[in-house]
Amino acid sequence: MPIKYTPPSPEDLAELKSELGLTGKQMAELAWLAGDQHWRKYTNPNPATARQMSSHMLFTMAAQLELSPEMIEKVLNRMRSMGATIDLTEPK
Repeated sequence: MPIKYTPPSPEDLAELKSELGLTGKQMAELAWLAGDQHWRKYTNPNPATARQMSSHMLFTMAAQLELSPEMIEKVLNRMRSMGATIDLTEPK
């Protein structure tokens, strides 16, 4: 299904972080990013170096904010049934 998508601005994402009261690391985890340094790339106010958030990443964040843990697990299990390997445990 093709979509027309305009990504949130760095300011929109910074505002979301503030509204949620989360750290950069927590926002990175919400977006399934490797770390808070990656999150900062999406909230960089400099248009020349800011990254635009993909619809897939924003969907992942929204799903985790809106769906129950059981629904998230149902989606992850579907992804696994399609051949994906997904492990959400913290690395040690």
